[in-house]
Amino acid sequence: MNLGHEKLIVYQRSLDFIEFVHKVINIETLKISASDQLDRASTSIPLNIAEGTGKYTGKDKCRFYDIARGSALESAACLDVLMKKGKISEEVALEGKKIIIEIVSMLFGLIKSNSDRVYENEFKYESSSNNEN
Repeated sequence: MNLGHEKLIVYQRSLDFIEFVHKVINIETLKISASDQLDRASTSIPLNIAEGTGKYTGKDKCRFYDIARGSALESAACLDVLMKKGKISEEVALEGKKIIIEIVSMLFGLIKSNSDRVYENEFKYESSSNNEN
């Protein structure tokens, strides 16, 4: 028996990220507050996806998907902090960020599909110094 959120690929990837975080956080890194924050932020991702999936209106769903997206970005920042403090390697941080990029992209898709927000098409901005006016 599967609940609605368990069928979502983004939910499954968020559990993969929790497994990754569990392997990264060890006795050495637990002494740093960023490790605790990474544990909490990564745990928040699937919890908010599950809660959002259970909501009836698009607006309610998007609120929880937005929170999950924020927690994913917070997790990426925690990986940066741990790397800068020498607790994890750049390779480990990049491995985690690859999973986070997938999660954020899928969450953005869920938000876009459940929302009536207006989105700007991708546009390349150029520096005014390139123009010869």
